[in-house]
Amino acid sequence: MTEEPNSTPGPEALELAADLRTAVGELVRALRPDDALPQNQAAVLGLLVRDERAYTVAELAARQNVRHQSMARTVTLMAGSGLVVQQPHATDGRKLLIAATEAGRAALFEQRARREARIAAAIEARLTPEEQRTLRSGVELLRRLR
Repeated sequence: MTEEPNSTPGPEALELAADLRTAVGELVRALRPDDALPQNQAAVLGLLVRDERAYTVAELAARQNVRHQSMARTVTLMAGSGLVVQQPHATDGRKLLIAATEAGRAALFEQRARREARIAAAIEARLTPEEQRTLRSGVELLRRLR
């Protein structure tokens, strides 16, 4: 995220923020029933694929803000499903590096494609062309909030 403003947000901005949080949350929850990957596994795969590198379990736990034991269980399940592979660390023989497999990449991309197709179908079915243009502008505004 970029620099935080120094002033306290006004009531209108706070109300808009609450409405936005609610709407985004409802959209995400509406998409989850079609997901093949549990959220925690999709988040780990997303990180591994996006960063194009391997991580230790401790690094993954820190990046995802979960306990080491929880991440170790997640990684074990993912390895058992063939979504990730565990490799010896190059400089520390006590550690393993976790990397996405081709099957893991494919599962992540398939889940993303299903979500995007569902959103696209809803956009075409429920929004007028003018509303679609407004939504496009909204996406650009949301990117500026990071």
